[in-house]
Amino acid sequence: MKEIWYLECVNLFKIICPHQYTDYKKTHTLDSYKKKDYVYFDEDDSKSVYLINSGKVKLGYYTEDGKEIVKSILTKGDLFGEKAILGEDKRNEFAQSVDNQTSICPIGVQAMHELMRNNKTFSFSVYKFIGFKFKKLERRLQLLLFKDTKTRLVEFLDELCIDYGYNCPKTGDHVIKHPYTQKDIASLIGTSRPTLNILLNELREENYIDFRRKEIRILKNAS
Repeated sequence: MKEIWYLECVNLFKIICPHQYTDYKKTHTLDSYKKKDYVYFDEDDSKSVYLINSGKVKLGYYTEDGKEIVKSILTKGDLFGEKAILGEDKRNEFAQSVDNQTSICPIGVQAMHELMRNNKTFSFSVYKFIGFKFKKLERRLQLLLFKDTKTRLVEFLDELCIDYGYNCPKTGDHVIKHPYTQKDIASLIGTSRPTLNILLNELREENYIDFRRKEIRILKNAS
């Protein structure tokens, strides 16, 4: 059961975007953001949850000395700001577009609660997604605290393989077609881009991976 929970890919956009529901369709619009635009800031009121229709959104916070800590980078179909429906009054993170063509579906907390009351499948999907997301964030925090950088990278690649990978029948390799830049990956595993480049090349020399822009292969004989 644990493996099924972790491996299942959950994409909520087609399930819960208000465009799917007649009561909300006429009055609802998608919001557009450019790169570096903020969706919300730390300490903003929590009034809505958000679904990504296109583009990418970075969630994180700043330390007292101004250092940015990236919690996650989300793509199409991902839900964020979900703690608003769990009773959060103020945001404890920022949400920022990292793409020039980010389109987001905002859903007011009251509308979200109404949809959840009226549709058990909808409600189950939301809570399942939230649990799945918290599980991934908890695991990433454990990696940052207790693993060295190379191990964090290898385990992150395994995570990417689950989310974006498939087996190539010709070679037996695991092919990962992902939406992240090297800067994104470096932020997510808590290192610098130059260090990430060094580690990727080390893994290539060890015949663990091969990679190009937006594609990583975990080679068949990798142990």
